[in-house]
Amino acid sequence: MSKQEEILRKFNLNLKEEEVRRKTAEFIGKYGENNTPDVLKFIYSCIDLTSLGTEDSKESIWKFVEKVNDFDGSRSDMDNVAAICVYPDFVETVKEALTAGVKIASVAGGFPSSQTFIEVKIAEVSLAVALGADEIDIVFNCGAFFADEIEEICEEIGEIKHACRGAKLKVILETGLLKTPQNIKKAAIYSIYSGADFLKTSTGKVYPGATPEAVYVMCETIKEYYQLHKRKIGIKVSGGVRTTQEAVQYYTIVKEVLGNDWLSPEYFRIGASSLVENLLKSIG
Repeated sequence: MSKQEEILRKFNLNLKEEEVRRKTAEFIGKYGENNTPDVLKFIYSCIDLTSLGTEDSKESIWKFVEKVNDFDGSRSDMDNVAAICVYPDFVETVKEALTAGVKIASVAGGFPSSQTFIEVKIAEVSLAVALGADEIDIVFNCGAFFADEIEEICEEIGEIKHACRGAKLKVILETGLLKTPQNIKKAAIYSIYSGADFLKTSTGKVYPGATPEAVYVMCETIKEYYQLHKRKIGIKVSGGVRTTQEAVQYYTIVKEVLGNDWLSPEYFRIGASSLVENLLKSIG
């Protein structure tokens, strides 16, 4: 039995899609009690404000950062976003422009497909960290997963984690490709044991992106892992989260499964761009 197979045996993999849908719907049913101004303000403070466009430039990213700077301290009742997330070649620009007290996150390691040489992935991550990235978002290698190359996946994530040095590592599972609860849970387990500090749903480049069911499965995996090892893993919801209602639904799932200890920007994030304006309109 391989090390990875031995690890899987510690977890409940008997997941039925119908049961996952039922439990998820049950938690979302509590949406109303969390749809409050205070919760919306908290969600705002958990946003990884993201710009990952082909049209990005140093000038556009500088202006993007200035909006975050302008918001900083402008409202006594609200904290700023948690992080700014950009491509690796713009990390230095963010570092130079940023005056607000938010983190710098960078997608790296062959984003968004994870299809490149491990040497390239490690170099890209190392450069992003050296230029000032506090957090690194990489993509779980779904192609290797479906080819049952599990040991290679785990070794790769471990090497990338080492290249992160002090930066936090978020592993994007691309749940829209993994599809089934069993696949999502296995990928989550492999990622955590290989060094992930956060599990993230989607790159936003594959349909579907985040779904409530996938987030529920990921939260249950994090909960089981915590019960075994007393180490908290963060959860980041990303990929198509645009409305206030969607954000509150994901907040509710995290609260119900993982509890209040996970309700801080240290362990809960939402990757988004258009969500910001919608939240501010809802808050007033």
